[in-house]
Amino acid sequence: MEILNITLIVLLVLTSIFLTLLILMHKGKGGGMSDMFGGGMSSSLGSSGVAERNLNRFTTLMAIIWGACIILLGLITRFNA
Repeated sequence: MEILNITLIVLLVLTSIFLTLLILMHKGKGGGMSDMFGGGMSSSLGSSGVAERNLNRFTTLMAIIWGACIILLGLITRFNA
């Protein structure tokens, strides 16, 4: 059980780092904090290219894995104690 716990913690740390980087890679859509940092100059607000769609899919996948790690670690902690 300890190996599963360590594996989930390592996976949680890695997905947290990747999720942060993936979120920062998204381009700003305007009207928020991104305008304050110079992201308000986007010319195609509605269109999304193939790279942007793939980035969205990969970000969603990382978020699902991150959430599953959190839930599994919580269940292990709950039923192990």
